[in-house]
Amino acid sequence: MDYTAKTFNLPETEGISKKTMDEHLGLYQGYVKNFNAISAKLIEYAADTEKNAHALSELIRRRSFEFGGMRLHELYFSQFEGGAKGLGSESALAKQLQKEYMGYFEQYFKAIGNMRGPGWAILYWDPEAEQFLAGFTGEQHQGHFVTLPIILAMDVWEHAFILDYGATGKGKYIDAFFKNLNWGVIEKRFATVHI
Repeated sequence: MDYTAKTFNLPETEGISKKTMDEHLGLYQGYVKNFNAISAKLIEYAADTEKNAHALSELIRRRSFEFGGMRLHELYFSQFEGGAKGLGSESALAKQLQKEYMGYFEQYFKAIGNMRGPGWAILYWDPEAEQFLAGFTGEQHQGHFVTLPIILAMDVWEHAFILDYGATGKGKYIDAFFKNLNWGVIEKRFATVHI
């Protein structure tokens, strides 16, 4: 089964240009296209696993990279749909963030995003421990807290900010990212996994 690139109803964003968003969406569409193409090749190459062992191993590795890029970007773009909306102070998400981060979650998450190097800053929820785990992955298919649902995903690869802020403007982009978040979307994500 082929995957189809999702469409997003993205408003005008403050500090993230339409050109950046359009190019970023194109990159996302490329992940979907590449995942489908690799999946088709795997079936073809599986006919002779011995002969195609090297190609298969590389395609399998690359396929998880493309899939991670596809899914993380779907989370990323959907966080802007509906326009900027603040975090509801009485929401379950706000209460849990306050409990764990005592009012400094945004600063902490921004610091994760500002680490040297490209990647993703991600907030996960661990339903077993009933707590958040915030982390950084330099590659979208490695370094994840396995099985944990993602609550918030912030792309900090250069393509997310270089057109607007240059190579050293990651911090300004991160500020713009937070200004444009629709926390209602993120609250709904949390509500589906927080019992």
